[in-house]
Amino acid sequence: MSKILIIAEHADGKLNAGLSKVLAAAQKIGGEIDVAVLATDGASVAAEAATLAGVTRVLQIDNANNAHPIAVVLAPQIVELAGRGYSHILFPGTTTGKDVAPRVAAKLGVPQVSDVMAVHSATSFDRPIYAGNAILTVEAPAGVVVATVRLASFTAVAAGNSAAVEKVSVSAAAPAGTRFVSIQAAKADRPDLQSAARVVSGGRALGSSENFSIIYKLADKIGAGVGASRAAVDSGYVPNDMQVGQTGKIIAPELYFAIGISGAIQHLAGIKDARTIVAINKDPEAPIFEVADIGLVGDLFTVVPELEGKL
Repeated sequence: MSKILIIAEHADGKLNAGLSKVLAAAQKIGGEIDVAVLATDGASVAAEAATLAGVTRVLQIDNANNAHPIAVVLAPQIVELAGRGYSHILFPGTTTGKDVAPRVAAKLGVPQVSDVMAVHSATSFDRPIYAGNAILTVEAPAGVVVATVRLASFTAVAAGNSAAVEKVSVSAAAPAGTRFVSIQAAKADRPDLQSAARVVSGGRALGSSENFSIIYKLADKIGAGVGASRAAVDSGYVPNDMQVGQTGKIIAPELYFAIGISGAIQHLAGIKDARTIVAINKDPEAPIFEVADIGLVGDLFTVVPELEGKL
């Protein structure tokens, strides 16, 4: 039977919502599921993780070196935890997960499976290639399976569990050649783009950063995160952390508004798992209408304020 270790991400004492989707993938593998919380004092995060369905045990690793979760600090601790007999070590497919996972795989001497989007067995997985235009089935070789999970492909598990929390000590030494300097993080009152249930995105058709206020107003009206196409980012209308698509963020909201976005294949690769896609564009031949569940042909500067006014 598989024994799975999931590495939880957290910030400011709060658990990252991506863990609940990694748990969904782990449940498809089957077996015992432990969650590791690496922090300076992870009590509150561990308690939150213990409530999620499918968790067998939460390992709370309190270490002063974990004040800033950089990959070179986390990886040696995770490798030490792997020695407790785990068959799988799973990470969310976030920036941090994609940074730590390959280091852990290298230290364990095993290949890494990236962007798991479907589970066939304990060693067989699907992952996207060619910007999501093809799906590759991979078979992991013997040994520990180290993988990142594509969060957009799984539905979050529910809460309501009461798993045990176990404090664990590790002896892995912190690296001497790397030190934390600083972090610059964007602060926003809107929901996080990658975990938001609703997202409103704007494209180059908006014409300027000032005109993006139309997008922000609609998003605020429905409590949505705000995204943008690469064209809008490259034009300087919004910062690049708002970019949705193959080279941006892969998202799977319940409701996605694509406003003034033509629907280039790179953008579609980032939203293909959205449950409902609404497109607003004045070009009736725009590719976005081929994937949209609801399409409205019209001038966004007229349609969007009218839509907002009716909400």
